[in-house]
Amino acid sequence: MKAKQVAIFGLIAVLMGSMPVAKVIAADLLPPQQAIQVASAQLQERLQDKSFTKDFAKITQFVNEVIYPHTDFDRISELVLGKIWKTATVDERERFKHEFQTLLVRTYSRAFVEFNDWSVRFLPLEMEDGATKVIVKTEVLQPGIQPIGVNYRMLLAGGEWKAYDIMIEGVSLVTNYRTTFSNEVQTKGSLNAVIDGLVKRNAEALAAKPAANS
Repeated sequence: MKAKQVAIFGLIAVLMGSMPVAKVIAADLLPPQQAIQVASAQLQERLQDKSFTKDFAKITQFVNEVIYPHTDFDRISELVLGKIWKTATVDERERFKHEFQTLLVRTYSRAFVEFNDWSVRFLPLEMEDGATKVIVKTEVLQPGIQPIGVNYRMLLAGGEWKAYDIMIEGVSLVTNYRTTFSNEVQTKGSLNAVIDGLVKRNAEALAAKPAANS
């Protein structure tokens, strides 16, 4: 399995895969773990409907509604752009955040449609009293391959635990995308040009059939 596929399917397995963790009593998990488990259970139940999964636009909308409360897209977008964020206009920041969120959600949604038979287990989590940042460690399991380590950087904000980075086998999603977009800005000459490219790619992907490549 290619590294990119492992990353995407590792993410989908935890956020929206077919997960036996739904059977775990939420009280057995600490609040940051519960945030992931709740989203997983909601997605698990709805996406069992095969007729529903044939409509990719509906899948993407549903997935976005479920994971949005548990994901800090504002923070992720700022971290992904890094230094570029500081010089971006308010309009550029908002446009990038919207399109980047769409990119992530549609990628996860497509992975769920195309792959299944994943499961996940939460590893022990030690939290200090009053902690506002933690790393939730999990392992994604699939028959015939070694477990994949998928860890979530979580932040407590406004009383809610939200993910702001995901690491697959030690590789950060934020760091990977930061390199990608930094290179694209240099190549295309501006952040606006990169955003325009994202708009086009997202529109084409959302209009495609679920089995098409994103």
